[in-house]
Amino acid sequence: MRKSLFGLTGLALVMMASGAAAQDPGPNAPVSYEVSFENAQHHEAKIVATYRDAPAGPLHVRMSRSSPGRYAIHEFAKNVYQVSAVDGAGKPLKVERTEPYGWSIAGHDGVVTVTYTLYADRGDGTYSQVDATHAHLNMPATFLWADGYDAKPIRVKFKRADAAWKIATQLPPVAGDADAFWAPNLQYFLDSPTEISAFALREWKVSDQGRDYTFRLALHHPGTDEDADQFTEKLKAIVPEHIKVFGELPKFDHGTYTFIADYMPQITGDGMEHRNSTFISQPRSLFRANFAQLGTASHELFHAWNVERLRPAELEPFDFTKANPTPSLWLAEGFTQYYGPLLIRRAGQSTTDEYLAILSGTLNGVVNGPGRLYGSPQEMSLRAPFVDAAAALDPVNANIFTSYYPYGAVIGLALDMQLRGRAKPLTLDDYMKRLWRTHGAPEKPYKPADLQTALAETTGDAAFANGFFKASIEGSALPDFAPLLEQAGLKLRPKSPKKAWLGAAKVRASGSEVILDQAPVPNSALYAAGVENGDRILSIGRFEFANEGDWTDALDRLKPGDATTVKYLQRGQLREAPLKVTADPTLEVVRFEKADLKPTKAQLAFRAAWLGAEPGAK
Repeated sequence: MRKSLFGLTGLALVMMASGAAAQDPGPNAPVSYEVSFENAQHHEAKIVATYRDAPAGPLHVRMSRSSPGRYAIHEFAKNVYQVSAVDGAGKPLKVERTEPYGWSIAGHDGVVTVTYTLYADRGDGTYSQVDATHAHLNMPATFLWADGYDAKPIRVKFKRADAAWKIATQLPPVAGDADAFWAPNLQYFLDSPTEISAFALREWKVSDQGRDYTFRLALHHPGTDEDADQFTEKLKAIVPEHIKVFGELPKFDHGTYTFIADYMPQITGDGMEHRNSTFISQPRSLFRANFAQLGTASHELFHAWNVERLRPAELEPFDFTKANPTPSLWLAEGFTQYYGPLLIRRAGQSTTDEYLAILSGTLNGVVNGPGRLYGSPQEMSLRAPFVDAAAALDPVNANIFTSYYPYGAVIGLALDMQLRGRAKPLTLDDYMKRLWRTHGAPEKPYKPADLQTALAETTGDAAFANGFFKASIEGSALPDFAPLLEQAGLKLRPKSPKKAWLGAAKVRASGSEVILDQAPVPNSALYAAGVENGDRILSIGRFEFANEGDWTDALDRLKPGDATTVKYLQRGQLREAPLKVTADPTLEVVRFEKADLKPTKAQLAFRAAWLGAEPGAK
């Protein structure tokens, strides 16, 4: 990609998007697209792209290989075909495919119009989907773009396949044309997903810092109007809690923020943040999921602050030609993961016990997961290009990675509890406010060292900040969570201490064979015995296996401390080894009240300050 794209900073983008210099470029925009869906039932879109004032020499057009909010490579060019081009007089031009991702077009007269077909049938935050019910368009997966036009304004016009279809996007509309929109430059355009369907629309106003903003929900779903209204009320309830964390709303470009929600059976579950909008998708309806989609919506809304404006330097500006790694996803994604369910609880949209069930799963997965043996939160962040919906044929050691989502969430919990327990109590909210003031609101991208500096400034304690980052960010140490959680009258305990644990529990039956279907955790019983994913388990002591029921029965009847043997078939080799059964290490967090303990007034006050008061609590 040409340097001009990488010369655009987030601050410049804001100025262009919201300042006087940013305006509709008109019908003769330097770049314009027309999109139609005549063959929608076969998942095809026809796209016509026109580039004006093209410099002398071949024009090179290409498809992106990455997408905002994703950190891995995605080969969008594979679904582009029937590429042709004409000049300003309609004369056909030769189109030469010079690489897998791009085409070169020579002999033009300063105008190049490229026509191509896009196949699209994966509806999520990364890809596009076109069918008879909608067009769900992630822009990097949909639109090719030309070298040298990175900073040029863009117009796009959609031809609806159905008169009932409407258009939802963060792109500003063209006055007098409900089907046309514009963008100040390529970065903004490719960060502006669009849904075209007969969606339900709900809108509400939020006032902040003397400004009024419009929040919109564009909901493509098979449910009722009552479902849409109920979901809207839940969204309205969580927005103020998000604002409280940072102290203010972002200054949304054009005064709007849009939840673009696809809850259709053909969709793929996902959530993807964008500057003034989010794509949130789930194949279950709101009713069938009991409105669990609120969790993804809360996570993505938090991103409007944390990652869209409070942004790692390595992601700014975004490079659409390659993977975009950063060592700071533990904060960008992980802290967002921490706050998503927490703010739902504070908004009264979940109970304390429901929140603690989520927290238990997250905390257990990180504390007992093997990934921390292989790297810190920064290391796991840098592995994102290999795991963030990346595809590969060769197998990967399942034990060496702990996702930066839960890992960062647990780091957020650890820091929040430590800050709240200081002699002069602080909160993680205080830390996020400082980061917002120093880097988010001014859109000054941060580097890892800036995060440590902000913690030192928040606490007035450089030694604490240095120790925390050295131990838990650059290293993989975690604090003892039991006393930290006791501050809130919460008990951290084994969930099933009398249950047997072998290091892996998932098996699959193939005829009368029982095959281990997950990698045993290092240092566990099965791992020490040499058993590996894919091995056939023949017996454990007197238990022989011919089906999954046999396996379940054995796990139910084995006891922690049992010493026995395991026989298994590994790649044609019959093996037998000693097996020492241990207790299930799964952890859970419960209220003292559910553990036959009585919390003190101080503990209850701590809990309420952190999680919010339960309805009806005094």
